[in-house]
Amino acid sequence: MILNCYNISKAFGANEILKNASFHIEEREKAALIGPNGAGKSTLLKIIMEELTPDDGEVTLAKDRTIGYLAQHQELEGDSSIFDELLKAKSGILEMEQRIRHLEIDMKHLKGNELESAMASYSRLTHEFDLQNGYAYKSEVTGVLKGLGFEESEFDKEIQTLSGGQKTRVALGKLLLTNPDIILLDEPTNHLDMDSIAWLETYLMNYRGAVLIVSHDRYFLDKVVTKVIEIDQGHVRMFAGNYSDYSQKKSALREAAYHAYLNQQKEIRHQEEVIAKLKSFNREKSIKRAESREKMLDKIEILEKPAELDTKMHLHLEPRVTSGNDVLTVEHLSKSFPELPLFNDLNFEIYRGERVAIIGNNGTGKTTILKILNQVIPPDSGSFTLGSKVHIGYYDQEHHVLHMDKTVFEEISDAYPTLTNTEIRNVLAAFLFTGDDVFAPIHTLSGGERGRVSLAKLMLSEANFLILDEPTNHLDIDSKEILENALRSYTGTVLYVSHDRYFINRTATRIMELTNQKLVNYIGNYDYYLEKKEELTAIYAPGAENADLRETISDSKLSWQQQKQEQARERKRQNDLAKTENAISDLEERDREIDDLMCRPDVGTDPVKCTELSKEKAEIAEKLEELYALWEKLAE
Repeated sequence: MILNCYNISKAFGANEILKNASFHIEEREKAALIGPNGAGKSTLLKIIMEELTPDDGEVTLAKDRTIGYLAQHQELEGDSSIFDELLKAKSGILEMEQRIRHLEIDMKHLKGNELESAMASYSRLTHEFDLQNGYAYKSEVTGVLKGLGFEESEFDKEIQTLSGGQKTRVALGKLLLTNPDIILLDEPTNHLDMDSIAWLETYLMNYRGAVLIVSHDRYFLDKVVTKVIEIDQGHVRMFAGNYSDYSQKKSALREAAYHAYLNQQKEIRHQEEVIAKLKSFNREKSIKRAESREKMLDKIEILEKPAELDTKMHLHLEPRVTSGNDVLTVEHLSKSFPELPLFNDLNFEIYRGERVAIIGNNGTGKTTILKILNQVIPPDSGSFTLGSKVHIGYYDQEHHVLHMDKTVFEEISDAYPTLTNTEIRNVLAAFLFTGDDVFAPIHTLSGGERGRVSLAKLMLSEANFLILDEPTNHLDIDSKEILENALRSYTGTVLYVSHDRYFINRTATRIMELTNQKLVNYIGNYDYYLEKKEELTAIYAPGAENADLRETISDSKLSWQQQKQEQARERKRQNDLAKTENAISDLEERDREIDDLMCRPDVGTDPVKCTELSKEKAEIAEKLEELYALWEKLAE
């Protein structure tokens, strides 16, 4: 065991965040710390790092072990470059290298015992230097920086010029290079693109130390962790396995707990009715029996009511008007900013009922496409056309659709003046705004709270074409799953940008990846995209290093329309095959029934009935021959 937390309790005023929380982390274990927003995850990490003092309990780190911590927000300052900042994590190796260089110079002038002593020190230092990978430390720093999404051209940028997200990536890289025995990571994937997240997954899975991760990225947790530590209403519980394993076990436990609670409540009501009835008899024996039952009732340990869906967001999206089949047509769309070309000559169509995810690395222009479609910014060239009866609902990650000077209540009432006060309060309550929360000014809300207001407006809009920019940002896992279910049952059309691979995998029917200034289409979810990424990128959007591949594979490539038609044909084949198999099964069953009937004495002695059955049997045989031939053709 490398870390042990025992009976940790912490309250802020009357709000008890942690209640006797206990858990442990084993050597080299990769664990997730999860719970809804405000559950106390970051608080617990700060207690472990001694940035906060618990009201009760203790944290024990194994002797002579080191610990590293990445907070959500970084305060890195100074004029050192990105590369030099990460080199600080290798200060011990740099000092060792400097001593080795000094010894090399000194040994040129030493003789006798002094030379022998210096050579022994040199041998010992170079051996230690080699063990600590000293000869490759610059390559290691470069590899980590590239893995976290920095280009070599950015290595010389000064820390003070970086954005908050870039500083977080620098801090993460610096932490990884220090190789502590246990790492605490608070939302490490927030500022990483998909390639960087995939790199970090591999790095952490192979990391020789232990890792404790706070994250809402379920795909990331599924890949990395082997244990889940849950904070639920202040209590901590451990689950073996990754996030998906936890989700299944948690669902079963929640259902069992709820049924136990209902059964206990039913039993309590029953006992109370019996006690009241016994007392009403007003006889000595019946009163004594009532008192006996009361004592037994007092000894019962009352179960807490489990948190049910009434403590979560309620989201139902339904278009008011059905659009035409052709929802959006984009032709020859191009956009670039000074010294930053984004995309060139994009062409694509979106049809009614599709849920299309746009993915790609940071800075490729995904959000820019959505802004062009919402006429927030103009394209450099090209155009787009909306189909018949298409009404857009827009959710932007910067929440420009909200008015910062208004209250939450005013934001809804001004946008939808026909709603009554009760109706507005009911809508806001569905998004967890109750009581005086509805009178909070928008500018005082957190990112997640603003996101919930935007979603509430979106729900009321009854749009039939939703355009969403990072809709899961700042949402906890429960809220993400509610949004996923709402989109999966939505009968309109959805186009969205997201880095949340689990969300994409559950909701997308098509993925468009923006890479090398082109769009590559994948008719399927995120798992399908991973399977086909290398192949289709080489065909449709080769980089400068493999542009010549176009000629060698041009004969075999399919356009997106052809690809979609091919998949539609395959789906029809599978459906026809299943129908044929069912038809064969039904006819074979009827054929057996006829054989049984003809063996019965009452039927065998009836010439008319035998003739009818023989004719039906012959027709079945003829149909079966046709179906067998069709099945063989479809199966091939």
